[in-house]
Amino acid sequence: MREAASQMAEALSAVSEECRRIGVSMDRALDPNQTCLIGPEYSELLTSLGQLEAKRTSINPDLAGLMVHLLAEAGVGPGDRVAVGASGSFPGLLVGTLTAIETMGAEPRTILSLGASSFGATRPGFHLWDLYRFMEGQGYVSGPAAGVSLGGSGDVGENLDPEFRAGLAQDLRSATPPGGSTRFLESSDLRSNVAERMALYGAADAFVNIGGAEANLGTSPRVLDVPPGLATDLVLPPEGQRGVLFEMASAGVPVIHLLHLRGLSLRYGLQWDPLPLPAPGSTPLSDSQKGKGFWFWLLTLAYALGLVAVFTLGGRREGQGAVR
Repeated sequence: MREAASQMAEALSAVSEECRRIGVSMDRALDPNQTCLIGPEYSELLTSLGQLEAKRTSINPDLAGLMVHLLAEAGVGPGDRVAVGASGSFPGLLVGTLTAIETMGAEPRTILSLGASSFGATRPGFHLWDLYRFMEGQGYVSGPAAGVSLGGSGDVGENLDPEFRAGLAQDLRSATPPGGSTRFLESSDLRSNVAERMALYGAADAFVNIGGAEANLGTSPRVLDVPPGLATDLVLPPEGQRGVLFEMASAGVPVIHLLHLRGLSLRYGLQWDPLPLPAPGSTPLSDSQKGKGFWFWLLTLAYALGLVAVFTLGGRREGQGAVR
């Protein structure tokens, strides 16, 4: 957990330096930590309204440590495949999730939707796929994204400015030639879109949803009942209303839901809107639904192992004394 948090902090610093290098401005009033992961409130990529404090909470490096815990709780281990579906609303959550997966030695398989809510990856000149490709180039994530879509309404940007949407779609088509490593997803039909995404993911050992992309959440109001963090015992909506999240759950794949940051921070003890960002590994994470923190159980385990070692060594010494 601490290693993942350190990796996320390092990635945040690298992203910030890259933004300075390419001339992407960072509003210090919105992004006092100067991470470049807090975008403008309004832009051509805006699909819905978002909360500034939630976006700043999502860039806490210890979120990557939390993701290690959640993935391990979902049964993910080295070599396992983790399917990730992310909108542009919480780029910090994407950075934390990818660094956690890589730290665990697992394989990320990511599909990106570029539409973003306020203060997310709303810069047309540095959108979510730009962020992902930078992280890939710097070695923070292994392998290209499996797919990319416009996001927004219908997952095809129906609520974006038509001229901007057409230009962005053309850019994505040019960057995703047939047979390439990343596929441009253009279907506005939910069932077709979800089926295409499931095929791109292949056999997954866990699914992480980041943000509120329609293709990931679906159209059923039952998605409002999905708790933040590791979500179990979900009530499935009708097939025609299911997004990837419910399709994965119906296939028995563990689901981690990252959207409601206030609920996530309250459940797991993440600091709300931290300034400055906490040092990696300094957050006393806990799960309010289980009553004890991760560090509690870690220390308990260490204490128990220490007792075992003491008694084992003591027994050996007594045995050696008896022989003498």
